[in-house]
Amino acid sequence: MNRFTRVILALLAVAALLAGLTWATFQLPTFGGRAGPQLLERMRASKQFHGDRFDNTPPYVSDFSMMGELKSYLGNEVREPQFEVPVERVGPADLARPVPPGLRARWLGHATVLLEIDGVRVLTDPILSRRASPFQFVGPARLHPAPLAIDDLKNIDAVVISHDHFDHLDMDTIQALARGGTHFFVGLGIGAHLERWGVPAEQIHDMDWWEHAEIRGVTIHCTPARHYSGRKSMDNSTLWSSWMLKGPSRSVYFSGDTGYANHFKEVRERLGAPELSLLKIGAYGDTWETIHMTPESAVRAHLDLGAATLLPVHWATFNLAYHAWEEPIVRAVAAAQAQGAQLVTPQPGEKFEAGVPFINRAWYLKGSGYSPSQ
Repeated sequence: MNRFTRVILALLAVAALLAGLTWATFQLPTFGGRAGPQLLERMRASKQFHGDRFDNTPPYVSDFSMMGELKSYLGNEVREPQFEVPVERVGPADLARPVPPGLRARWLGHATVLLEIDGVRVLTDPILSRRASPFQFVGPARLHPAPLAIDDLKNIDAVVISHDHFDHLDMDTIQALARGGTHFFVGLGIGAHLERWGVPAEQIHDMDWWEHAEIRGVTIHCTPARHYSGRKSMDNSTLWSSWMLKGPSRSVYFSGDTGYANHFKEVRERLGAPELSLLKIGAYGDTWETIHMTPESAVRAHLDLGAATLLPVHWATFNLAYHAWEEPIVRAVAAAQAQGAQLVTPQPGEKFEAGVPFINRAWYLKGSGYSPSQ
């Protein structure tokens, strides 16, 4: 056997090993499951399902450039806080008491918000693990501790999931919630992931856009978004969504990950203006413009919705984009002031209560050289 042949065989062996490892990795539960026949039939019947996948209208066309991405990656922005982020802890006692009337929100970091609306306790896109990754030994780590520990998750009535990416759908958090009887409202197809993770079928509610369900007097509406999905690849195998929660007297809209589009106006036309909007403001870039809002487009979406108060989410917790750590909230505050929109800036875990005066503190500017904006 000559040297060239030995090199070729060695390369083939390495390729086979890598292929085997990749195959084995994708069999891990954290990558989720596949829809069974009944769920697949519902998915194919959706107006959002085209060919063999879900899609946006008009479709998202990526202008991804390896050189462009590399240039952005090598930027000199300060992408992590240079100080300890202040966090207000949420403990078991906070979840043990009955939920009183009214509307309260605690932003727990990234897109996770603990809501109390008309007596019902709801979590949005809960991720309380240390990393937004299929593995807890590698991947983007939290930039601040979770205000609420996974082991303390109790008495959560419902969860809404916007899509199945790892920074929005976390297996360990879902399994902890499921043990407490939480009901999960998800876009079509996402229920297959939960089923593989052992969540009882009666606690899973796969929904299409404009479908609704009810839990203890609060109606949960699945509403449109403009994004993409996939646990293993960008295959759009599940449906991404936003959510409107409407109780007898209170209402909240949660955008999930989305680009700016006409669906915000449509939500208002169909379901009315929400009292509180939870809108993503971070993880934007030139190649993501139509699937990830900028802070300015988030304020525009808030105005389209006609919401009374904007609580910005999807920033500050994981280093997932090529902008400075505090840039999203600085730009959002400036845009809200320019447009006359009411925006609140709670630190992670801090309570906002509708109808109760909230004092904005620019906690995110410590050591940055900025002056408090509000």
